[in-house]
Amino acid sequence: MSPLNLRTFDLNLLKVFDTVMAERSLTRAAEQLALTQPAVSNALRRLRDALGDELLVRKGRSLEPTPRGQELWPAVRDTLQRLQASLAPAVFEPATADTTFVLTMADATAAELMPGLVEVLARDAPGISLRVVPLTTRDPRKVLDEGGADLAIGHFPAVITDLTARAQAGAAETFHHHRLFAGDYVCVMRKDHPLARGPLTLDRFCAASHMLVSFSGRAFGFIDESLVGLKRTRRVVLTVNQFFTAGKVVVHSDLLTVLPRHFVNVTGYADALVTRELPFDVPPIQVDALWHRRLDGAAPHVWLRQQIALLGNRLFSA
Repeated sequence: MSPLNLRTFDLNLLKVFDTVMAERSLTRAAEQLALTQPAVSNALRRLRDALGDELLVRKGRSLEPTPRGQELWPAVRDTLQRLQASLAPAVFEPATADTTFVLTMADATAAELMPGLVEVLARDAPGISLRVVPLTTRDPRKVLDEGGADLAIGHFPAVITDLTARAQAGAAETFHHHRLFAGDYVCVMRKDHPLARGPLTLDRFCAASHMLVSFSGRAFGFIDESLVGLKRTRRVVLTVNQFFTAGKVVVHSDLLTVLPRHFVNVTGYADALVTRELPFDVPPIQVDALWHRRLDGAAPHVWLRQQIALLGNRLFSA
């Protein structure tokens, strides 16, 4: 292949390449670029011809990068972002903005964050709207990739581990994340529950009947995994997918449940509940904000993530 002649090379092709890499779809890339799909296909073909590599190949319904495409993308992305910042610095005025943001999170997380965020909007950005949709998975990357939400907030341990490993391996990052806060889990029961008197031992915990909050509906969670390590089990009588439901059921039954400590106050039944320390060790809960890289430098989204980070710090730094 002849050396690339930058004097005749169309730099716009790199913008197309970056967008197709981020979207992994010609249709979505065309929408982002305000081009037709044939125009995007043609630009990608010209770049392939210029570089002598397919760059992206179709696998099922998605486009996946070749080794050369994967190697090239971080440099292209970084260069385009630097150029954008130098030539056209983003300006965002919250007071006059009319942006609509779509967030996905659990009900209890929304109950904690939304009052403060609504207060910020009323004071600083009255034209901005929020839509909160239910979080039904521990891996929201597909929802973010397909544009179903701009930002996911929740406990995503497997996702964060995977993203960290990819970053350490030098792979291009499709998603970014920020730790909002960390906390611990407690056992929750009604105030007059028989186990509310005296210490909660491992034997008493395992002998009780339990309720599990599970987004997937699977009746086996991280508590059960921890118990397996101790060669113990518990009986999960009920599985629900909302924290508010969990609070109401516990108040009116003999079931125990395990919740993040900071969620107890937003169940709506905190005065009728008591908490006990778990009689075994479990990993802490870490709540992260997760977003697609295409929104990483978008000024409205940067502003929103900053407000949420400030709220998280204010609410949970104590």
